[in-house]
Amino acid sequence: MHLHVSIALLFILLTGGFSLECYLCYNELEFNKTMRCYEEESRCASSRRVLYIAGVKHETIEEACVRASECKSWSITATAIRGEYSVQCCDTDMCNDSPAPVSFTDLNSQPNGKKCYSCNWEGCSQTVGCMGNENHCFTVHEYFPQSSVLKGCASEFACGSTGWMFGPHANVTCCEGNLCNAVERVSQSFLFLCCSLIFYFLLN
Repeated sequence: MHLHVSIALLFILLTGGFSLECYLCYNELEFNKTMRCYEEESRCASSRRVLYIAGVKHETIEEACVRASECKSWSITATAIRGEYSVQCCDTDMCNDSPAPVSFTDLNSQPNGKKCYSCNWEGCSQTVGCMGNENHCFTVHEYFPQSSVLKGCASEFACGSTGWMFGPHANVTCCEGNLCNAVERVSQSFLFLCCSLIFYFLLN
């Protein structure tokens, strides 16, 4: 009995310090560097974030450790904005040496027939056609440092990710059903929220 306990304790001591090791790269900076993952980060990932605002493309490519729950690709579409996060994950040491996935737009994502309300500088009575797996409508209220609203289409997983995408002061809600994110009056700075989106989406 004591021998079995000793063997179990020895096994725990030998394996307890193990953690996954992944490549670390941000927009080709620190290329071929590696990082030890935290205990909750069980995957190595290659990811690509793309943000289109009024047709201008902003892109971030990254290799790093991630949680298993973060290994899902998603997108959002609004009147003048489209944001995409594409990722591929693996679970062995330094396995994330492959190129980041191409963006959904590069894959010619097609409209899926669903529509949601969206906003521009005049209000939130515009509608936008959803693309790919965007099966939810979203609304983001940003209250600090000024009140702003953004609406549009989102993939299901994006509804759990847009909080960090817009920052700590954003209130994000999602719903299912055509045009379920109802119209509301806009008296805020749409341009400010677009700038906030660029900052949080690409730098966090």
